[in-house]
Amino acid sequence: MKIIVCIKQVPDTSEVEIDPVTNTLVRVGIPVIMNPDDKAGIELALTIRDAVEGCTVSVITMGPPHADMVLLEALAMGCDEAYHLSGREFGGSDTLATSSALAAALKKIGYDVIVTGRQAIDGDTAQVGPQIAEHLEIPQVSYVEKIEYEYENTFLVNRRYEDRIHKLRINTPCLFTAIAQASEPRFMTVSGVINASKKTITKMGFSDLADVLDIATVGLKGSPTNVVRSFTKEPKGQGLLLDGLTADQAVSAIMSRLHESHII
Repeated sequence: MKIIVCIKQVPDTSEVEIDPVTNTLVRVGIPVIMNPDDKAGIELALTIRDAVEGCTVSVITMGPPHADMVLLEALAMGCDEAYHLSGREFGGSDTLATSSALAAALKKIGYDVIVTGRQAIDGDTAQVGPQIAEHLEIPQVSYVEKIEYEYENTFLVNRRYEDRIHKLRINTPCLFTAIAQASEPRFMTVSGVINASKKTITKMGFSDLADVLDIATVGLKGSPTNVVRSFTKEPKGQGLLLDGLTADQAVSAIMSRLHESHII
C-alpha cells in the first residue's frame, strides 16, 4: 500500500504581515513552518504504515525551491520518499490551480491513499484536499481524527463534528483530510535526520506533467480567485474580571451584564 501525504510550507502565523499594496501575505523574511494539520496527517499515515506490512509513506509539496525544508523534516520524521513540485508555471496558483497541479502529480506518482491536512493556516480555506479528490474522482473523508486499517484495503474512519463523531468504512483508493487534533506528531530523531540527509528529493516541474495537465489550469491563468483585501485577525478586547465575589454575587453580576447586552 502506498500512502502519499500532501504537505505545505506556511509562514508562522505569529508573525504574519499583509502587504498594503497587493493585499497578500508578506513572505520574505518571515519564519516558515510545516502546516500543523499536514503534520498531523503525516502522523496518521505513519501510524498506518507501522500497522500494515509493506506499506510506504511518501510526501509531496508544491512551492518554491526553499519549500524542500518541510520535505526534509517529513523524511526525518520517518517518511520514505519525498516529491517537490515547483516551477514558474505554478506561481500565483489559488486552491483550484494548486489542486489541479497536485492531482496531476499524484496521477504520475501513483497512490492507494492520499492524506492532506484539513486546511493551511495561511489560507484557512480547507479546499485543496477535497478538490484533489474531485480531480481524481476518488471518495474522500474530511475532518478525520482517527484511522484504523481493517482488512483488504478497507479503513474504519472517525470523522469529527462539533458535537459528535461520524464513523465510516471506506475502501482504497481514497483521500483523507486530517485535523490537527488527530494525533500528536512524532519528533524527528537523530537517526531520522541522518537518513533524511541521504535521501533524494524527487523534483517535478510542469514539463513532467504536461501530458496530464493543461497549462491553462495552473498559475494565475488557472486561478479564478480574486483577492480583494487581506487582513489579520483583530485581537479580542480585554474581558471584565470579576474578582473577590461570592458565588451569589458573581451570578448576579454576570446576569446583570447579560441583561445590559440584551443577550437575555
